[in-house]
Amino acid sequence: MASAAASAASEEAVKAAKVLMVGAGGIGCELLKTLALSGFSDIHIIDLDTIEVSNLNRQFLFRKTHVGQSKAHVARDAILKFRPNINIKSYHANVKDSEFNVDFFKQFNVVMNGLDNLDARRHVNRLCLAAEVPLVESGTTGFLGQVTVHVKGKTECYECQPKPVPKSYPVCTITSTPSKFVHCIVWAKDLLFAKLFGDKNQDNDLNVHSKDGSSSNSDVFKRDADEDLDQYARRIYDHVFGYNIEVALDNEETWKNRKRPTPIYIREALPEEALKQNGSSGDCTKEHEEPSAMASLGLTNPQEIWTLADNSRVFVEAFKLFFQKREKEVGNLIFDKDDQLAVEFVSTAANIRAYSFGIPLHSLFEAKGVAGNIVHAVATTNAIIAGLIVIEAIKVLRGDYKNYRMTFCLEHPTRKMLLMPVDPFEPNKSCYVCSETPLLLDVNTKETKLREVIDKIIKSKLGMNLPLVMIGSTLVFEDGDGLEEDEAANYALNLDKVLAELPAPVINGTKLTVEDFQQELSCSINIKHREEFDEEKEPEGMVLSGWSAPVEKQVNGNGENKSAASPSSAHGTVEDISAKPGMKRKLDEISETKENCGASTSAQVVEDDDDLLMLDEDPKLKKKWSQ
Repeated sequence: MASAAASAASEEAVKAAKVLMVGAGGIGCELLKTLALSGFSDIHIIDLDTIEVSNLNRQFLFRKTHVGQSKAHVARDAILKFRPNINIKSYHANVKDSEFNVDFFKQFNVVMNGLDNLDARRHVNRLCLAAEVPLVESGTTGFLGQVTVHVKGKTECYECQPKPVPKSYPVCTITSTPSKFVHCIVWAKDLLFAKLFGDKNQDNDLNVHSKDGSSSNSDVFKRDADEDLDQYARRIYDHVFGYNIEVALDNEETWKNRKRPTPIYIREALPEEALKQNGSSGDCTKEHEEPSAMASLGLTNPQEIWTLADNSRVFVEAFKLFFQKREKEVGNLIFDKDDQLAVEFVSTAANIRAYSFGIPLHSLFEAKGVAGNIVHAVATTNAIIAGLIVIEAIKVLRGDYKNYRMTFCLEHPTRKMLLMPVDPFEPNKSCYVCSETPLLLDVNTKETKLREVIDKIIKSKLGMNLPLVMIGSTLVFEDGDGLEEDEAANYALNLDKVLAELPAPVINGTKLTVEDFQQELSCSINIKHREEFDEEKEPEGMVLSGWSAPVEKQVNGNGENKSAASPSSAHGTVEDISAKPGMKRKLDEISETKENCGASTSAQVVEDDDDLLMLDEDPKLKKKWSQ
């Protein structure tokens, strides 16, 4: 009888619920289907993306005829074909748009995320906290998956633990002394591709001066008026792979303890006769086909590791195709892992540079993975995670907080378990998002400009979209629409001032108040003046801190909790949550005592990126998790 009553209560809660889904991709398609089949009758979906061919192998609500259309709208229409009596409202929009504010979120009983990036996840987390709406977070990467529940005051929020950020490398390593293939990829993608095909006004660290004045321009990357494409391609090749390496070799001190690179010139890598044959297959001449250097050269296997000559051929052909087939885009291009020609150019440029520095070459397939930090998605994992999301959402709707679980989907069984449930963690008292704990910023206040702090710290690290910055009672910057013209002009002037020269000077001990009204988030940053920074370890010239040190946790194979000194693994992690001094306790104990003790978790959220999955590698982990 008790189980029947519980089942009836769940059914009523589901029927009465109004829920929001954010993301209609790999997880989203499975989730929408599962919600509809589970009895949910009022579902709202937000997704900015349109359908691509690469989505079709597992996002089963979409067909080839839908390519180019809104994911949210097509998903809605597909579900209504077999559940016509339910209400589904779709939004082809960015969840960060102003219309999706706190009041919008307040109308829902629970929010479910199927997002593919950290920025949007943080934004939704903050809106859910402000609206006091429970959030069920999720993600997948290959065979691994994870579902977590975030309820204000009862469990930690999504940002209670610092999340891994993409690895950054010192400019000197990228431009002069690469030692790994990823260094060559970053050089090819962020420097060479951006210099040739991106915004010409952006700063770039590539050497633009030619060896012998072979170009009439002061910038060797600019094409001469009387120069044909073949000449231009050869000149750029010789400059970046030949002359620039010779320049680097002039600094003898650099190579005392390093292997010296070998300059490569096109006449050596690719004989004149072979160069003339480039593009002779004509496979890429059809206007309706996407330009491809591989197709043009008759190469068919992206998993083959090409020779230096083949890499050089594809490089030159891709270079020429950008100007022949996509000239209108040149000057505005940004590298995209789904852009075949861009991937061909970056991969081959990285391989040629790798050859020069004695680094092993990679196939196009492997290089694309490095360039986009990607691993292919698995449809089955998405389906499992979608089911777990709905299970947790039903618990939330029933108010069954004692049975909330974080669940990890594992690639290999641990003591015969592929799904590892873990008790949720309580809020972290050091979390600047849900506990408003002040942060500390080490910065050189005499040299660092306000713009750098806003871009690198407030927007990039803290994830604020429309920040307002105050020093005491003085407002020094505000972002967003609706500003008066003179106000906007004053704030623009402040951006280019060093911190110590602002209207309210920022010096050692100054406290910044930073707010984002859209997210209804406010935090304080205490400033510590510092003169010097380690270029290798602190390349931004600023260090943001204030988090309590993460406590490493582990779950054994039968789901029992135990403390651990080792790093977390993909098999789920959790610290001892018994009621010991200074340690966190189980969720039901929190509810009974209404105390929120600070503690940390090293559990990381993985994310689904539709066709491909973005990963931020933690070198401590044997398995890769994105957050």
